[in-house]
Amino acid sequence: MGRVDRVWLRRNRVSVRTVFVAAAAGVVAALAGGWLVDQATVAPAPGSPTAEHVRMLLASVDVVAARPRPGGYSRGCGSGEGCVFGPAWSDAQDAPGGHDGCDTRNNVLAQTLTDVSFRSGTGDCIVDRGVLADPYSGTTREFDRSEARAVQIDHVFPLAAAWDLGASQWPLDRRMRFANDVAVNLLAVGARDNQDKGDGTPSDWLPPAPSMHCFYAGKYLTVALAYDLPVTEADHAVLARIADRC
Repeated sequence: MGRVDRVWLRRNRVSVRTVFVAAAAGVVAALAGGWLVDQATVAPAPGSPTAEHVRMLLASVDVVAARPRPGGYSRGCGSGEGCVFGPAWSDAQDAPGGHDGCDTRNNVLAQTLTDVSFRSGTGDCIVDRGVLADPYSGTTREFDRSEARAVQIDHVFPLAAAWDLGASQWPLDRRMRFANDVAVNLLAVGARDNQDKGDGTPSDWLPPAPSMHCFYAGKYLTVALAYDLPVTEADHAVLARIADRC
């Protein structure tokens, strides 16, 4: 997503269209009869995933008995560290928003927040202020760059979980795309929820606002299918229970 696209989204407050994954002989079809995720609401919008949609995603995803622990995960890029998903928020990758001159974190903020203002002289790259409708807590909060740590960027499908469930076998460029995919796997959220979640998957953690569980289930499964990642039996069971309430 280029800077012009992000400014257009900001000015028009367009809902972010996530990738809807539909199974047809195992083929992933983006936006084929898909659903809109309106990140500017604190309760499920009319376009949020229905029980039928979530069940279709559940029926399409691969399931494994438990999360394997292959070892070797090292997120840091300092001396002696593995840097297995590349430098954090790197623009030098081919995910949506890559190579646009802005880092991934600011791309997510610009895409997600409303009433956005940018730091002068940064070419609409560095977000100074905005309003976040938090997709996990269901609350609305102000974002100010002077207190930037209050809003963090969450990988819906955590990097460590992805590593354990198959990304350890991917080439680095695919791992970097996954870590920076603003269209599918990244959300701006409150710091406390992001930290509470850690590298947990749905059987470990769910958004504190029950009204956002269907949204989260749809997002998590969409990422899994888009990147051919399995879910564990425990996660599948939790997501199936969520689907019954969508």
